[in-house]
Amino acid sequence: MTPNEDGRAPHVGVVGATGAAGGTVLRILEERRFRLAELRCLASARSAGTTLRFAGRDHVVAEVSDESLDGLDVVFFAAGSSTARRYAPVVAKRGGVAIDKSSAYRMDPAVPLIVPEVNGDQLASHHGIVANPNCVAIPLTVALAPLHRAFGLQRLTVATYQAASGGGRDLVAELREQEQADAAGQAPAHRVYPHVLHGNVVPGGWTMHGDDTDEELKVIAETRRVLGIAELPVSVTTVRVPVATGHSAAVWAEFDGPVRPEAARELLAAAAGVRVVDDPAGQRYPTPRDATGQDQVLVGRIRADIGRPGAIALFLSVDNLRKGAATNAVQVGELLAAR
Repeated sequence: MTPNEDGRAPHVGVVGATGAAGGTVLRILEERRFRLAELRCLASARSAGTTLRFAGRDHVVAEVSDESLDGLDVVFFAAGSSTARRYAPVVAKRGGVAIDKSSAYRMDPAVPLIVPEVNGDQLASHHGIVANPNCVAIPLTVALAPLHRAFGLQRLTVATYQAASGGGRDLVAELREQEQADAAGQAPAHRVYPHVLHGNVVPGGWTMHGDDTDEELKVIAETRRVLGIAELPVSVTTVRVPVATGHSAAVWAEFDGPVRPEAARELLAAAAGVRVVDDPAGQRYPTPRDATGQDQVLVGRIRADIGRPGAIALFLSVDNLRKGAATNAVQVGELLAAR
Protein backbone atom coordinates (compact mmCIF):
# COMPACT_ATOMS: atom_id res chain seq x y z
CA MET A 1 0.00 0.00 0.00
CA THR A 2 1.21 3.51 -0.74
CA PRO A 3 1.79 5.33 2.58
CA ASN A 4 -1.19 7.43 3.69
CA GLU A 5 -3.47 5.76 1.16
CA ASP A 6 -6.11 5.37 3.84
CA GLY A 7 -5.52 8.86 5.30
CA ARG A 8 -3.48 7.74 8.30
CA ALA A 9 -0.08 9.08 9.23
CA PRO A 10 2.66 6.67 8.12
CA HIS A 11 4.86 4.61 10.41
CA VAL A 12 8.42 5.67 9.57
CA GLY A 13 11.84 4.09 10.05
CA VAL A 14 15.34 5.47 9.59
CA VAL A 15 18.04 2.85 9.02
CA GLY A 16 21.48 4.20 9.90
CA ALA A 17 19.91 6.66 12.33
CA THR A 18 23.09 7.08 14.41
CA GLY A 19 25.29 8.03 11.44
CA ALA A 20 25.84 11.48 9.95
CA ALA A 21 23.51 10.82 7.00
CA GLY A 22 20.79 9.29 9.18
CA GLY A 23 21.09 12.10 11.69
CA THR A 24 20.52 14.62 8.91
CA VAL A 25 17.41 12.70 7.79
CA LEU A 26 16.05 12.88 11.35
CA ARG A 27 16.79 16.60 11.60
CA ILE A 28 15.02 17.34 8.31
CA LEU A 29 12.02 15.18 9.18
CA GLU A 30 11.69 17.27 12.33
CA GLU A 31 12.27 20.62 10.60
CA ARG A 32 9.72 19.89 7.90
CA ARG A 33 7.24 18.49 10.44
CA PHE A 34 6.83 15.28 8.53
CA ARG A 35 3.55 13.79 9.74
CA LEU A 36 4.13 10.34 11.20
CA ALA A 37 2.40 7.94 13.54
CA GLU A 38 5.63 6.32 14.73
CA LEU A 39 9.36 6.83 14.32
CA ARG A 40 11.61 3.79 14.56
CA CYS A 41 15.37 4.52 14.75
CA LEU A 42 17.40 1.56 13.47
CA ALA A 43 21.11 0.90 13.14
CA SER A 44 23.73 -1.82 13.46
CA ALA A 45 24.05 -4.04 16.53
CA ARG A 46 26.95 -1.87 17.68
CA SER A 47 24.69 1.21 17.96
CA ALA A 48 21.59 -0.54 19.29
CA GLY A 49 20.52 0.71 22.70
CA THR A 50 21.74 4.27 22.22
CA THR A 51 19.23 7.10 22.52
CA LEU A 52 18.34 9.77 19.97
CA ARG A 53 16.24 12.86 20.54
CA PHE A 54 13.47 13.59 18.04
CA ALA A 55 10.57 16.04 18.35
CA GLY A 56 11.09 16.41 22.08
CA ARG A 57 11.18 12.68 22.81
CA ASP A 58 13.93 10.16 23.36
CA HIS A 59 14.00 7.22 20.96
CA VAL A 60 15.98 4.07 21.73
CA VAL A 61 17.85 2.76 18.70
CA ALA A 62 17.05 -0.83 17.75
CA GLU A 63 19.12 -3.20 15.64
CA VAL A 64 17.91 -3.36 12.05
CA SER A 65 16.41 -6.75 11.24
CA ASP A 66 13.52 -8.23 9.30
CA GLU A 67 11.41 -8.07 12.44
CA SER A 68 12.29 -4.45 13.31
CA LEU A 69 11.09 -3.36 9.86
CA ASP A 70 7.69 -4.99 10.26
CA GLY A 71 4.73 -2.60 10.07
CA LEU A 72 6.66 0.36 8.68
CA ASP A 73 5.18 2.32 5.77
CA VAL A 74 8.22 4.43 4.82
CA VAL A 75 11.82 3.53 5.62
CA PHE A 76 14.72 5.88 4.88
CA PHE A 77 17.96 3.98 4.27
CA ALA A 78 21.11 5.93 5.18
CA ALA A 79 23.44 3.05 5.91
CA GLY A 80 25.25 2.07 2.70
CA SER A 81 24.62 -0.17 -0.27
CA SER A 82 25.04 -3.56 1.40
CA THR A 83 22.46 -2.75 4.08
CA ALA A 84 20.04 -1.41 1.46
CA ARG A 85 20.40 -4.50 -0.70
CA ARG A 86 19.74 -6.74 2.29
CA TYR A 87 16.80 -4.90 3.84
CA ALA A 88 15.07 -2.67 1.25
CA PRO A 89 13.42 -5.73 -0.39
CA VAL A 90 12.15 -6.75 3.06
CA VAL A 91 10.37 -3.40 3.40
CA ALA A 92 8.90 -3.69 -0.10
CA LYS A 93 7.75 -7.27 0.44
CA ARG A 94 5.94 -6.24 3.63
CA GLY A 95 4.02 -3.45 1.88
CA GLY A 96 6.15 -0.42 2.76
CA VAL A 97 8.38 1.79 0.64
CA ALA A 98 12.15 1.94 1.07
CA ILE A 99 13.79 5.26 0.12
CA ASP A 100 17.46 4.46 -0.38
CA LYS A 101 20.21 7.10 -0.29
CA SER A 102 22.98 4.69 -1.35
CA SER A 103 23.99 3.76 -4.89
CA ALA A 104 22.53 0.24 -4.59
CA TYR A 105 19.46 0.76 -6.79
CA ARG A 106 20.20 3.96 -8.72
CA MET A 107 20.67 2.25 -12.07
CA ASP A 108 18.11 -0.52 -11.57
CA PRO A 109 15.52 0.04 -14.33
CA ALA A 110 12.80 -1.34 -12.04
CA VAL A 111 13.52 1.29 -9.36
CA PRO A 112 12.63 4.95 -9.97
CA LEU A 113 15.50 7.42 -9.40
CA ILE A 114 13.75 10.52 -8.12
CA VAL A 115 14.43 14.23 -7.76
CA PRO A 116 10.97 15.57 -6.82
CA GLU A 117 11.35 18.90 -8.66
CA VAL A 118 12.38 17.08 -11.84
CA ASN A 119 10.64 13.71 -12.18
CA GLY A 120 8.43 13.24 -9.14
CA ASP A 121 5.66 11.90 -11.39
CA GLN A 122 7.72 8.72 -11.87
CA LEU A 123 7.04 7.73 -8.26
CA ALA A 124 3.84 6.13 -9.50
CA SER A 125 5.95 3.34 -11.04
CA HIS A 126 7.62 2.24 -7.79
CA HIS A 127 7.42 -1.34 -6.54
CA GLY A 128 8.38 -0.66 -2.95
CA ILE A 129 11.87 0.80 -3.49
CA VAL A 130 12.82 4.35 -4.55
CA ALA A 131 16.40 5.48 -5.16
CA ASN A 132 17.93 8.83 -4.20
CA PRO A 133 20.50 10.14 -6.72
CA ASN A 134 24.12 11.13 -6.18
CA CYS A 135 24.87 14.38 -4.32
CA VAL A 136 26.05 16.04 -7.57
CA ALA A 137 23.33 14.68 -9.88
CA ILE A 138 20.58 16.07 -7.62
CA PRO A 139 21.51 19.78 -7.77
CA LEU A 140 22.66 19.47 -11.37
CA THR A 141 19.29 18.15 -12.54
CA VAL A 142 17.33 20.63 -10.40
CA ALA A 143 19.15 23.47 -12.19
CA LEU A 144 19.11 21.93 -15.67
CA ALA A 145 15.59 20.50 -15.84
CA PRO A 146 13.76 23.82 -16.43
CA LEU A 147 16.31 24.77 -19.09
CA HIS A 148 16.02 21.37 -20.77
CA ARG A 149 12.21 21.57 -20.83
CA ALA A 150 12.35 24.99 -22.48
CA PHE A 151 15.33 24.69 -24.80
CA GLY A 152 16.28 21.02 -25.23
CA LEU A 153 19.61 20.13 -23.63
CA GLN A 154 22.10 18.75 -26.16
CA ARG A 155 25.49 18.63 -24.43
CA LEU A 156 26.79 19.12 -20.89
CA THR A 157 30.21 19.87 -19.41
CA VAL A 158 30.73 19.95 -15.63
CA ALA A 159 33.58 20.53 -13.19
CA THR A 160 32.69 19.83 -9.56
CA TYR A 161 34.10 21.21 -6.30
CA GLN A 162 33.05 18.63 -3.71
CA ALA A 163 33.23 19.09 0.04
CA ALA A 164 34.94 16.77 2.51
CA SER A 165 31.61 15.76 4.05
CA GLY A 166 30.82 13.96 0.80
CA GLY A 167 33.56 11.54 1.85
CA GLY A 168 32.08 11.06 5.32
CA ARG A 169 32.43 12.54 8.79
CA ASP A 170 35.92 11.02 9.23
CA LEU A 171 37.23 13.04 6.30
CA VAL A 172 35.76 16.23 7.79
CA ALA A 173 37.56 15.48 11.05
CA GLU A 174 40.78 14.76 9.16
CA LEU A 175 40.49 18.07 7.30
CA ARG A 176 40.21 19.92 10.63
CA GLU A 177 43.24 18.07 12.01
CA GLN A 178 45.24 18.97 8.90
CA GLU A 179 44.27 22.62 9.23
CA GLN A 180 45.44 22.63 12.85
CA ALA A 181 48.71 20.90 11.93
CA ASP A 182 49.43 23.39 9.15
CA ALA A 183 48.68 26.29 11.51
CA ALA A 184 51.13 24.86 14.04
CA GLY A 185 53.84 24.42 11.41
CA GLN A 186 53.59 20.63 11.54
CA ALA A 187 53.33 18.19 8.64
CA PRO A 188 49.63 17.25 8.23
CA ALA A 189 48.83 13.54 8.17
CA HIS A 190 46.25 11.67 6.11
CA ARG A 191 44.61 8.32 6.81
CA VAL A 192 41.05 8.60 5.53
CA TYR A 193 41.85 10.09 2.13
CA PRO A 194 44.73 9.35 -0.27
CA HIS A 195 45.99 12.96 -0.09
CA VAL A 196 46.29 15.80 2.38
CA LEU A 197 43.14 17.79 1.60
CA HIS A 198 43.81 20.98 3.54
CA GLY A 199 45.40 23.59 1.29
CA ASN A 200 44.83 21.28 -1.65
CA VAL A 201 42.49 20.58 -4.57
CA VAL A 202 42.36 16.95 -5.72
CA PRO A 203 40.87 15.74 -9.03
CA GLY A 204 40.56 12.21 -7.68
CA GLY A 205 40.48 10.18 -4.51
CA TRP A 206 37.61 8.06 -5.79
CA THR A 207 37.94 4.55 -7.24
CA MET A 208 39.17 4.63 -10.82
CA HIS A 209 37.38 2.90 -13.70
CA GLY A 210 39.80 3.21 -16.57
CA ASP A 211 40.56 6.90 -16.94
CA ASP A 212 37.43 8.04 -15.08
CA THR A 213 36.50 8.01 -11.41
CA ASP A 214 33.44 6.11 -10.24
CA GLU A 215 32.04 9.47 -9.12
CA GLU A 216 32.30 10.85 -12.64
CA LEU A 217 30.55 7.80 -14.07
CA LYS A 218 27.77 8.11 -11.46
CA VAL A 219 27.19 11.76 -12.30
CA ILE A 220 26.95 10.97 -16.03
CA ALA A 221 24.63 7.97 -15.70
CA GLU A 222 22.34 9.43 -13.04
CA THR A 223 22.02 12.85 -14.68
CA ARG A 224 20.98 11.17 -17.91
CA ARG A 225 18.47 8.98 -16.10
CA VAL A 226 16.84 11.72 -14.01
CA LEU A 227 16.56 14.10 -16.98
CA GLY A 228 15.37 11.29 -19.24
CA ILE A 229 18.07 11.88 -21.89
CA ALA A 230 19.67 8.46 -22.29
CA GLU A 231 22.31 9.51 -24.83
CA LEU A 232 23.16 12.98 -23.50
CA PRO A 233 26.86 13.74 -24.11
CA VAL A 234 28.31 14.61 -20.69
CA SER A 235 31.89 15.58 -19.87
CA VAL A 236 32.70 15.76 -16.16
CA THR A 237 35.70 16.09 -13.86
CA THR A 238 34.98 15.59 -10.15
CA VAL A 239 37.25 17.42 -7.71
CA ARG A 240 37.53 17.26 -3.90
CA VAL A 241 38.18 20.64 -2.24
CA PRO A 242 39.08 21.62 1.36
CA VAL A 243 35.55 22.70 2.32
CA ALA A 244 33.65 20.95 5.11
CA THR A 245 30.12 21.20 3.68
CA GLY A 246 28.70 22.34 0.36
CA HIS A 247 29.26 20.98 -3.13
CA SER A 248 29.63 23.37 -6.07
CA ALA A 249 29.84 22.91 -9.83
CA ALA A 250 30.79 24.93 -12.87
CA VAL A 251 28.41 24.01 -15.69
CA TRP A 252 28.45 24.61 -19.45
CA ALA A 253 25.26 23.61 -21.30
CA GLU A 254 24.45 23.52 -25.00
CA PHE A 255 20.87 23.39 -26.31
CA ASP A 256 18.88 22.80 -29.52
CA GLY A 257 19.39 26.45 -30.42
CA PRO A 258 20.95 29.63 -29.03
CA VAL A 259 19.80 30.56 -25.51
CA ARG A 260 19.98 34.08 -24.13
CA PRO A 261 21.30 34.36 -20.54
CA GLU A 262 18.34 36.58 -19.68
CA ALA A 263 15.89 33.86 -20.70
CA ALA A 264 17.80 31.21 -18.72
CA ARG A 265 17.92 33.48 -15.66
CA GLU A 266 14.18 34.13 -15.83
CA LEU A 267 13.37 30.43 -16.03
CA LEU A 268 15.68 29.55 -13.16
CA ALA A 269 14.28 32.32 -10.96
CA ALA A 270 10.84 30.72 -11.29
CA ALA A 271 12.03 27.11 -10.94
CA ALA A 272 11.16 24.95 -7.94
CA GLY A 273 14.09 24.25 -5.66
CA VAL A 274 16.31 26.97 -7.17
CA ARG A 275 17.43 30.33 -5.76
CA VAL A 276 19.17 32.62 -8.21
CA VAL A 277 22.11 34.49 -6.68
CA ASP A 278 23.54 36.35 -9.65
CA ASP A 279 25.13 39.76 -9.19
CA PRO A 280 28.84 39.29 -9.98
CA ALA A 281 29.47 43.05 -10.09
CA GLY A 282 28.27 43.19 -6.49
CA GLN A 283 30.27 40.07 -5.60
CA ARG A 284 27.08 38.00 -5.16
CA TYR A 285 27.10 34.46 -6.52
CA PRO A 286 26.64 30.94 -5.12
CA THR A 287 29.16 29.74 -2.53
CA PRO A 288 29.17 26.59 -0.40
CA ARG A 289 29.20 28.68 2.77
CA ASP A 290 25.96 30.39 1.74
CA ALA A 291 24.40 27.10 0.63
CA THR A 292 25.11 25.32 3.92
CA GLY A 293 21.92 24.84 5.92
CA GLN A 294 19.73 25.62 2.90
CA ASP A 295 17.51 23.28 0.91
CA GLN A 296 17.60 25.21 -2.35
CA VAL A 297 20.17 24.94 -5.12
CA LEU A 298 21.90 28.31 -5.43
CA VAL A 299 22.55 29.22 -9.08
CA GLY A 300 24.48 32.20 -10.45
CA ARG A 301 27.16 33.41 -12.88
CA ILE A 302 24.53 32.77 -15.56
CA ARG A 303 26.12 34.01 -18.75
CA ALA A 304 26.79 33.31 -22.40
CA ASP A 305 29.57 30.81 -23.03
CA ILE A 306 31.90 32.88 -25.20
CA GLY A 307 33.70 29.73 -26.33
CA ARG A 308 30.52 28.15 -27.69
CA PRO A 309 28.07 30.67 -29.17
CA GLY A 310 24.50 30.08 -28.02
CA ALA A 311 25.54 27.96 -25.01
CA ILE A 312 25.09 28.93 -21.36
CA ALA A 313 27.57 28.83 -18.46
CA LEU A 314 26.51 28.87 -14.82
CA PHE A 315 27.75 28.07 -11.33
CA LEU A 316 25.82 26.30 -8.55
CA SER A 317 26.26 25.45 -4.90
CA VAL A 318 24.23 23.13 -2.65
CA ASP A 319 24.34 21.73 0.87
CA ASN A 320 25.39 18.20 -0.06
CA LEU A 321 24.11 16.75 3.22
CA ARG A 322 20.68 18.32 2.84
CA LYS A 323 19.31 18.78 -0.70
CA GLY A 324 22.23 16.76 -2.04
CA ALA A 325 21.07 13.80 0.05
CA ALA A 326 18.70 13.83 3.04
CA THR A 327 16.28 16.61 2.06
CA ASN A 328 15.73 15.02 -1.35
CA ALA A 329 14.90 11.70 0.35
CA VAL A 330 12.48 13.37 2.78
CA GLN A 331 10.82 15.20 -0.11
CA VAL A 332 10.31 11.82 -1.78
CA GLY A 333 8.70 10.63 1.46
CA GLU A 334 6.41 13.66 1.46
CA LEU A 335 5.29 12.89 -2.09
CA LEU A 336 4.58 9.29 -1.14
CA ALA A 337 2.57 10.38 1.89
CA ALA A 338 0.61 12.90 -0.18
CA ARG A 339 -0.27 10.19 -2.70
